[in-house]
Amino acid sequence: MFEQAFKNIDDALRKEAGCATELDYAEQTSWLLFLKYLDGLEQDRATEAQLEGKKYPFILDKPYRWESWAAPKDKSGQLDHNNALSGDDLRDFVNQKLFPYLHKFKDRASGPNTIEYKIGEIFGELKNKITSGYNLREIIDHVDELRFRSQTEKHELSMLYEEKIKRMGNAGRNGGEYYTPRPLIRAMIRVVNPKLGETIYDGACGSAGFLCEAFDYLRAQNPKRTTAQDKRLQEATFYGKEKKSLAYVIGIMNLILHGIEAPNIIHTNTLTENLADIQEKDRFDLVLANPPFGGKERPEVQQNFPIRTGETAFLFLQHFIKILRAGGRGGVVIKNTFLSNTDNASVSLRKHLLESCNLHTVLDCPGGTFQGAGVKTVVLFFEKGRPTRKVWFYQLDPGRNLGKTNPLNDDDLAEFVKLAASRTSATDGGPETAKSWNVDVTRSLSTAEVDLSVKNPNGGETETHRSPQEIMHEIAALDAESAEVLENIKALLNAKSDSQ
Repeated sequence: MFEQAFKNIDDALRKEAGCATELDYAEQTSWLLFLKYLDGLEQDRATEAQLEGKKYPFILDKPYRWESWAAPKDKSGQLDHNNALSGDDLRDFVNQKLFPYLHKFKDRASGPNTIEYKIGEIFGELKNKITSGYNLREIIDHVDELRFRSQTEKHELSMLYEEKIKRMGNAGRNGGEYYTPRPLIRAMIRVVNPKLGETIYDGACGSAGFLCEAFDYLRAQNPKRTTAQDKRLQEATFYGKEKKSLAYVIGIMNLILHGIEAPNIIHTNTLTENLADIQEKDRFDLVLANPPFGGKERPEVQQNFPIRTGETAFLFLQHFIKILRAGGRGGVVIKNTFLSNTDNASVSLRKHLLESCNLHTVLDCPGGTFQGAGVKTVVLFFEKGRPTRKVWFYQLDPGRNLGKTNPLNDDDLAEFVKLAASRTSATDGGPETAKSWNVDVTRSLSTAEVDLSVKNPNGGETETHRSPQEIMHEIAALDAESAEVLENIKALLNAKSDSQ
């Protein structure tokens, strides 16, 4: 039922002039699913209160509840066509009354981690793109068929929603910003191995894939949880920040469908926070993240960091190191050029990472791991508080070319996860195989460049030639960097001219 309902929703959205891409489909589906979820949540709470002889204070006023405007029912439980809005009346109600009403919740909420605040954020950032009220009526009817009261229902819906996010990621480069391959996320989580009671953070959370998978992992590893532990999982374990409006909404919805009622995700630009302002109370036990790479940050953003660079991912890495508690663990995706770039920022950042953290593992990912990215990546696994002595490298080689129709899967990463778990100590390196080796970095710390290039001494380089896509991406990045330098020079010249 669920799968067919999602298909029907997409079919109806494809008829909409205001919705042209998979990103649009995900966006419009998200706000409708959210309101349907909220209705179910409120109904459940009202029933519980009634059984206790109490009156439940509804979050939404009656005219704005799903049961009033979207799917009023007759005595038989069927859609009441006489009272259900449709056509222009439905569209105008949503655009002129519903969205403005819901947006006001942000100002009324007691704090950012409340469901009231999430309501205000979602409906302040999004807009209804469904221009036909008749199409909207059709879509609402399909959404109303969905039920996610039980854990089984929520699990099935979350899987379908994840599939929608995946399609969005496969649709193009922009969509790829929201999607990290779930097999890679699951492998990273198994290596980092979170425990109940630890806090988990993603400062560039996108669709919240890391937080969702970590939530599923902790529940699966701890089936006999106490009520207090469940409460902590819900309220005080998972934290995220996201800059982009659509990603923020999708992340919230993804966590909700996985079972977290009021996700601790803040809509903000993480990089605008000054590193010097981070205090012990702000720190976390674990960082799991795939920050955007290839971006160019403005000088005023760079000023928040001791190592100044325009590269977005390098600023995020500084943030992640700073925000970890002593003894905290990290798993972070970054482009592989970080290991060997010779510019001052890259060298300084590598040295900072190796001196302040134990970079115990580097997973070298093959080209095609990320659809549409055009760059190769590595995953850095580290523990904060003691310097690096030995790094264990693992070169992932699935034995085939990865692509849209042949993506990374869990079996591809099984050996890596097994070998990583077999280590007796994170300071002594790992097992050496045809795909893995150890590097003593104590000497490289004293060299000028602190080179950590991924070079397999056992099997040689798996890729001697870069793909045309990777080369073109690098050319585009260099062009963008050159343009930025020229703009900065122009600004300096203009400023000098104005002062004369």
